[in-house]
Parts: sequence; C-alpha cells; structure tokens
Amino acid sequence: MNDPAAPSRNQRFSPRGQPVITGINRIGLWSLYLKEVRRFLKVQTQTVWAPAVTTLLFLIIFSVALGRGGREVLGVPFASFVAPGLIVMGMMQNSFANSSFSLLSGKIQGTIIDLLMPPLSEGEMMAGIIGAAITRGVAVGCAVALAMVLWPGVDLSPAAPWAIIWFGLMGTTLLALMGLMTSIWSEKFDHNAMITNFVVAPLSLLSGTFYVIDNLAPIFQTVSRANPFFYVISGFRYGFLGESDIGEGAGAVVQAAIGLGIFNLVCGLIVYRVLKSGWKIKD
Repeated sequence: MNDPAAPSRNQRFSPRGQPVITGINRIGLWSLYLKEVRRFLKVQTQTVWAPAVTTLLFLIIFSVALGRGGREVLGVPFASFVAPGLIVMGMMQNSFANSSFSLLSGKIQGTIIDLLMPPLSEGEMMAGIIGAAITRGVAVGCAVALAMVLWPGVDLSPAAPWAIIWFGLMGTTLLALMGLMTSIWSEKFDHNAMITNFVVAPLSLLSGTFYVIDNLAPIFQTVSRANPFFYVISGFRYGFLGESDIGEGAGAVVQAAIGLGIFNLVCGLIVYRVLKSGWKIKD
C-alpha cells in the first residue's frame, strides 16, 4: 500500500514542510525594495524635491546671516563650508523618514500582514526596507546638490570622492536603521514624530553642520564628539573640502570612517534581533 505522505511522480508541489525557496529570496527582496521605492516616488514632489528647496533655503538664510564680509571657515567661503553638511543632513533625515514609515503605516492601517505573510526572512525584509531608505536619501542628496550648485559662491568640487560615498552611505544607513527601529516601536504617528523632533532633528542641527566644533567650549566639544552625526557630516564635508574638524590629517577621517562602519554593524545586528523577535509586530 502506498504511503499517502510520499510524493508521487506527477506531484507538482513540494512535500509539506520542505522549503521551496532556499538561500536568499531574491524575487521577494527585489519586490519589497521596488514597493518601498515606488511608494516615495509616487509623491516625489514631497519626498525628493521639497527637501531640496527647504535645504536651499537653509543655505540662503545662513549664508546671508553668517557669511557676510567674505567670511571663511576651514579656508573656504562660508557657503561652500555649510553646503556639504546640508546635503548629507537632508540625506539622513529623508532616509529616516522613509524607513520609519514602512512598518508603522502597516500597523496603523492593518496591512502589516502584507509584509509578514510573504516568504521573506527578517534579514530580507530589513534589507529591502533599508535599501529603499538609502535610495531615497541618495536621491534627495543629488537633488539638494543640484539646487545648491545654482547658488552663487558654492563650490562642490570633490576633493576625496571616497569620503563622499562612504560617509554618505554610512549616514543614510544609520538613519535608515534608526527609522526601522522607530517603525517597530511606534504604535501611532505621534511616536514617530516624537523621535523625529526630539532625537533626529537636534542631533542633526547640533552636529557641526553650521560651525566647527573648535569654536565650542571643551565640554561641548566632548558632547559633539559623542554624536555619531558629527562624524557623518564632518567626514562628508572632508570629501568636498579636503579639511574637517574631526582631527589632524586624513588619518583621523579614516578612523572615523571605520568607526562608523562598526557602529552601523552593531546597530544593524540590534535591529535584526528586535525584528526577528517579533516585538510590537507579531504580538
């Protein structure tokens, strides 16, 4: 007598309990990434071009207020000094905005099951959401840079392209991880707004975007050096100016680059473990 559990010759499906997808679910990962990218591209006027205009207004206001009389910082005009910081600040903030909305919107609208049911592992889900957030950050950075090139007195000639790429990616990755963690923790949009207004915005604005920390009192310099946003902004600025206030020479910038990579790796492992636990998602 044949065993009903044994697969037949004409069986079209794998036996129960046997995984069909082995390794990385590339199709599912790519589909999730495209879904997240298309979500922000559908309203690109708000998600990409509006931040470019807002950041350009920051540049105009601070250049007029602080850049009068040919003021120079790190040996360059003030507008050229502040422009790289504003570019990467816009990249980070929009990377956070994208990933912090992904799971939260599903929890509020009751569509979180659309992310939990597909055959995606926690790592694949995390990679798709973070990859889309980085994509939005890079898109905003390009739009902001394009807008700033139109402002007279801004020179965005690259001095160290590796620093532009590395610190830009590390900054957007860090904020994407923070955004995903916020999306897991949040239960309503007020929670998301609280992290944006009381954590992300202060860390961004008090990270040396508009000044060098050498002008601060020693205790505030110490506080600034404990802020990871400071290394992202100063390292990104080094890519354009060849100068930074991280430390003496290129060695200090390289150390900051390695440190940011390790810090992002640790943050990524923490977010992965929280996502895998199902906390606030599968409860």
